[in-house]
Parts: sequence; structure tokens; C-alpha cells
Amino acid sequence: MPDENVLDDVTETPGNHSTVAGFDRGRVLRALPQLVVVVVLAVLPWCDISTGGILPANLSSPGSLHLLGLCLVFAALALSYDLLFGFTGLLSFGHALFFAAGAYLAEIAMAQFGVSLWAAAVIAVIAGLLLAVLVGAVSLRVGGIAFAMVTLAFAQAGSIIVNQDPGGLTGGELGKSLTFDKVPDALLGVVNTRHVYWVALLLLVVVYLLVTFATRSAPGRIWQAIRENERRVEVLGLSPYPFKLLVFVVGSVLATACGVVYLLLVGSANPSIITPDFTLSLLVMVVLGGSGNRWGAVIGGFLYSYLDQRLPAFAASDAIQSLPTVLRVPLSQPLFILGTLFVLVILFLPGGIVGTLQRARAGGDSRSLLRAALTERQPGREEKQ
Repeated sequence: MPDENVLDDVTETPGNHSTVAGFDRGRVLRALPQLVVVVVLAVLPWCDISTGGILPANLSSPGSLHLLGLCLVFAALALSYDLLFGFTGLLSFGHALFFAAGAYLAEIAMAQFGVSLWAAAVIAVIAGLLLAVLVGAVSLRVGGIAFAMVTLAFAQAGSIIVNQDPGGLTGGELGKSLTFDKVPDALLGVVNTRHVYWVALLLLVVVYLLVTFATRSAPGRIWQAIRENERRVEVLGLSPYPFKLLVFVVGSVLATACGVVYLLLVGSANPSIITPDFTLSLLVMVVLGGSGNRWGAVIGGFLYSYLDQRLPAFAASDAIQSLPTVLRVPLSQPLFILGTLFVLVILFLPGGIVGTLQRARAGGDSRSLLRAALTERQPGREEKQ
């Protein structure tokens, strides 16, 4: 149902908006748990403790930090996608285009122009911004499923260009390796994995703060009003198009920055990050954690990436291989497990993992929420009782 409070906020005076975005003591106290999480994540590279198989090795090992860094990058990417899908209701199938643009353009800038990593990152973000303005200006001329199809077409065109390897710039199906001589020594080698991990953590913090600021600003409230009832926004005298273009550009630029850090973390850019399947995985991340919820997107992106990386090892473990065939065959397929988890969340946790937990904390325990979810999907049950 439309959130009437959000719709009414569109008509608030500028003074009210400044109050929402302003500084107050209660907000600082509410931010303390988030600050604690960031501090804990920041000190993990110094914690040389066993993870009991949860991670590839000890917590401070390069393999574990690489996996955690990858999860942080995808958590930031999912957050940028949630800005479009969760907060504004724009179902884009082309978000991977901007993520791949960040990785490829940064690598091309270093290899072709001989600039440093930081200069290449700036070039990639500016190019990503221009690309987002172009794609958004065209795609947002239509709405609903047509918008999704147009963004998908742009992503497909980008995928074809990357695979065609024009001028030897993208490396075709093999992708492009990072130009290591343009990267600072502190970010190279296995012994410096912790530094790259901290770069990934910094990316997530910056993206989270920017998304928080954006969604609490006056345009952010209009984005949420567009999600709830775009027609009513028009009746109030506002044109949704520039606001949708703004959120499209902001989300896409953040995705481009995520692509640059991904290139640094993985050491290469490959065509798999621009496929429609990749964008669909972003949608799964957001829905899994809870759309329209910053922590939901972060948890969903982190959890999905972790499972995607660790489930193959779990499927090949002796514990799974020793099971009867009826259990061993499905559990040996990581995508089957991920798909089952996604279906269970959709059926029993309508607000995603974080959304359900927040609702349980606000009122009612998880058991009553689960019972309510089951009742909602069995309309005849109440009458029978």
C-alpha cells in the first residue's frame, strides 16, 4: 500500500526538510551500532583467529581477507542498486553496465594513457557519470517493464562491445588484467591484501553515507514518493523525470566506483560482470536483505557474495559427498541452494532478512510474523478456522 506519510512529506516546507537532514543527538546515538560494526570490520585484519571452516583460513589470512573484501564491494554495489530499485521503484536490468564500466575504464586509462590508479579512478567515475546521463536520459523516457527492457538492451550492447574487443582494449572473452605498475606498492602482493581490504571497507562506508544523505534529502523523499505513487507526485505539481534521472545517475556513479575497487581487489576485469545474470544477482541481493532498506541491501549483498564464493567448497566437502544420492545431488549445486534460500525468503520473509528483523523488534516476535506470512499466503485458512 502507498505510504501516505512519504507522499505527504513531498509537500513539506524547506524548513522541515532541513530538520530531517540536520544533526541531532538522538541520531548520533542511533549511529553508534553502525560505528561499532565499522570498527570491528576495520580491526579484523589483526585478528589471527581460526574461523572453523567459515572462511578459507584464519581470519587475518590473505584468502579470508580477499573473500571479505569481495563481500564488502558487492554490499556497496547492492546498496547502489537499492537506491534505484528499493527507494525509487526503478527496476533496472542494466546496472551491471556501470559496474563493468568502472572496472574496464580504469584499466584502459592506466594501460592506454599511463596514468596512476587514482587518476584512472577519477577518469572512470567521470566517464561513468556521462554514460549514466546518456543511458538514463533515454531509458527514463519510458516506465515500468519498458524501462527495464531498455536498460537491459544497453547492458547487452555493452556486453557485445566488451566481447568484441574493439582495438584490443577490453581483451574479449579473456578480459583485461590490472596494470600493476600503475598501482601503489602498498596495494600489491599477497602481503598487502589487508590494505586492499581496507579500501573495500572504505568504499562501503562512503557509499553508505552518501546513500543515507541522499535518501534523507528533499530529492530522496521525492524518490520514495515516486515509488509509492508517481501519479500523485505529478498531481502535486512535480515532474518525476528529473528526479528519476538524478537517482539513476547517482546510483550508476556509485556502481562505477565499486567497479574500480573490484578491479583492484580481483586484479582483472572480465565479461562476466556485465551479463544480465550479474544484474539479476544484484536484484536477488537486494530482495534477500530487504529492498528500500540500507542495511538490508548491505546484508543481502554481503551474504549473497559469501554464499556464492563458499558454497562450491561446501558442496565438494566430504560431508555432502557422503550423503545419499537424493540429498547429495541437489546439495552439490550451489545455485540450487541459493535459489532455495531466495524462495524461502520471498515466501516467509516478505521484507527480506533485515526488514523482518526490524518488524520483529518493532512489535511481535519472529514466530508471529512467520505465522502471519503463512496466513497471508493461504487466504482460505482464516475462514476455515
